Amino acid sequence: MTVYNQITNNKFRTVGLMLLFIVFFSFVFFSIGKYFGSSNSFLILGFLISVISSLGSYFYSDKLVLLTTGAKPANKKDYFDFYTVAENISIAAGLPMPKLYVINDPAPNAFATGRNPRHSVVVATTGLLSKLNRAELEGVVAHEMSHIKNYDILLSSVVAILVGTLVLVSDWIMRSWWWGGFRSNDEGDNNNPLLLVVFILSLVIAPIVATLIQLAISRKREFLADASGVLITRYPEGLAEALETISTDSNQLRHVSGANAHLFITNPFKNKKLTNRLAILFSTHPPIEERIKILRSI
Repeated sequence: MTVYNQITNNKFRTVGLMLLFIVFFSFVFFSIGKYFGSSNSFLILGFLISVISSLGSYFYSDKLVLLTTGAKPANKKDYFDFYTVAENISIAAGLPMPKLYVINDPAPNAFATGRNPRHSVVVATTGLLSKLNRAELEGVVAHEMSHIKNYDILLSSVVAILVGTLVLVSDWIMRSWWWGGFRSNDEGDNNNPLLLVVFILSLVIAPIVATLIQLAISRKREFLADASGVLITRYPEGLAEALETISTDSNQLRHVSGANAHLFITNPFKNKKLTNRLAILFSTHPPIEERIKILRSI
């Protein structure tokens, strides 16, 4: 697959994902409404929430992701190497200079977000900036710039917001129902066991579907970004050493959730070791050892 195919596919997949989210979210609310005897009202509510969330994820995903991770703007004076590396890499990649943000966290990691190269953001933790040398930092920034160029950031950022919405709303409904926050009207049939099963399944399946949506983002994009980044720096060892440093660091990233974990250059949940094939299959990131091996074979 060429880079241009990847860009086109990411754009189509983003639109498809947003439409799928609207349909599924509306169906979940319709199922809940059937149980409470207000199916039409719940359907309209679910449709409105899903449409607003989808449009918001497209236009404001970068701001929302930055807010959830606690990232702050990085200026050239305080983060000179980060700023100048990003400047040089953006010129080499033929991309506009992205906005730079920093997360105050000792765990080394980084990600990119935004809907296109003109509205892109590269984020690094203070741990990453303090623990990597300039060559390693160039490898990481080139990797993230490749995500920007390939429009991976569009798909990833939209997923982060949609998944977060799906999980939060289903959790809210489950808690409200459990504590008696919802009451059926005269048309409701709380004694119907079939409707009760559908209702519970809708709430249980929603987070599972959210996870599957994340997994729908092919992990091949990480390999492609690694390779594309190396084409920019012409130094694969820089990124390989950076990945080793990030993966072996013992600090746990604090500002991360299941909704935005897939954005980072490596899996931020370091306590969750991938010890079997099933775990690797359902990970949002390919094995770090495999990525390093490929980089050192280039």
